[in-house]
Amino acid sequence: MALDIKSIGAATKAAGNVARAATTAASPATSFADSLNKLVDSVEKTQGDANGAVVNMLDGNGEVHDAMIALQRAEMSLQLTVQIRNKLVQAYQDVMRMPV
Repeated sequence: MALDIKSIGAATKAAGNVARAATTAASPATSFADSLNKLVDSVEKTQGDANGAVVNMLDGNGEVHDAMIALQRAEMSLQLTVQIRNKLVQAYQDVMRMPV
């Protein structure tokens, strides 16, 4: 069974896109809330793409490996988002514990 290098490249590119969406707050024109909204939109799009790939596979129009790659991509983007949320909650709790 041959490994499709293009599929691996696409998965890596998608993970990079999610990471870039999470770190776009560096530009002064983009607010933190806008960055979070972009991240959530990116995760939703990735989830929709994965659902579409699974539907195509079940209809017989798509490949199993394409669906699995899309599902893994969606899972990675969701895990990244959850970890960002965890860090934000931790930072908030640290700030709240600071003496006034």
